[in-house]
Amino acid sequence: MSIFDSIKKNAKLKEAIKLSSDARKAEANTAEQMYKKAYEEYAEVVSGDLMRAEALYNWGFALLNQAKTKSEVEAIKIYQDAIVKFAFCMLIQPSYLGAAIDGGVACMDLARIKAVPLHDELYQTAKTYFEKANAIQAGSASYNLACIHSLMGEAEECLAALQDSKSRGSLPDAADILSDPDMVKVKNAPWFLSFIEDLAPKTPEPEVVEEKAEAVAEADDVSTEPEAEEQLQPSATAEEDQAELPPSDATDEK
Repeated sequence: MSIFDSIKKNAKLKEAIKLSSDARKAEANTAEQMYKKAYEEYAEVVSGDLMRAEALYNWGFALLNQAKTKSEVEAIKIYQDAIVKFAFCMLIQPSYLGAAIDGGVACMDLARIKAVPLHDELYQTAKTYFEKANAIQAGSASYNLACIHSLMGEAEECLAALQDSKSRGSLPDAADILSDPDMVKVKNAPWFLSFIEDLAPKTPEPEVVEEKAEAVAEADDVSTEPEAEEQLQPSATAEEDQAELPPSDATDEK
């Protein structure tokens, strides 16, 4: 960061702090606007630091993987820490795709461990993360959204998300989809089974060769008929040769 950028961010930070302080003394409507403006200033101060964003993402990703190895009580705290890291990463770098996807995954994992109802804020936050990911790169989190729609019993939305994931090349293998616990509610639905069936590689139909074989056989018959006739009928030249031969010795002896 250059000295000029540092001075500019420092001024923004002081302005944001003053707005936050003044908002505490202002009337409700005015305070709301002041807080909103202050948050925008804070966001601008921390934005654009790519190294810090990358550090936060990788920190969160490490926590996400560590949480999967822990007991439920320990995992809850680690998942919460990971979610915070992903949130800060996206605050600094709003277009950080990995943080958007893994932030949603962390929320989903935490929701399962805590066994919260489907209308819980964790599922809504996960959905928001995945929608941000799709806005950054189309289709990157469509399958994740399909999982949420499946859990919510939203069949049409689930199918649309699956189709989008397929068209974007981000769809998991059919076996992984069928074994995904998030797809339990829809895995026996006709539309879902039809979608999975369409994923199977199509076996090309065997080429019909009977007609070709018959055509070849007919061609062989036609080509051999003249030869057969020639063998059966002695040629005129052969008859003439026989007529010119002298009587055999055997006839003379008789």
